Amino acid sequence: MGLVHAEITLKNAGDVAFARCGFINEPEIRQTTVQAMVDTGAGTLVINDTVFNLLGLTVTGKRRAELADGAMQEYQVTEPVDILWKDRATSCRALVLPGSSDVLLGAIPLEDMDLIVDPARQALTGAYGDEVLCMIK
Repeated sequence: MGLVHAEITLKNAGDVAFARCGFINEPEIRQTTVQAMVDTGAGTLVINDTVFNLLGLTVTGKRRAELADGAMQEYQVTEPVDILWKDRATSCRALVLPGSSDVLLGAIPLEDMDLIVDPARQALTGAYGDEVLCMIK
């Protein structure tokens, strides 16, 4: 299986909340559309410092994480980011990987949007077709 990429839109979730309350206008929401690498080995959304700055995010903490090469390092964690893919959306905090050119769409946002990787088509697809299902057990 090769690399799978997906076009996603990332929005500053705080801006989205401010727009909903009428404090800012919708065009003022800081957002960007990127080609993200779908990485089921990554736990969450991983952004680079360029995306971090474009979205005007705030650092809320730090977390140790292991890179694919086994290196352990401490990374900044951001306030929530809204992630949109086609008709699906979720929010999660992001890890900032300075100097990276990639954005990684990890397992937690994939699961929350009910998405899987289709290896035959090398594409992202809904786990249950077009219907988004939430698992409650």
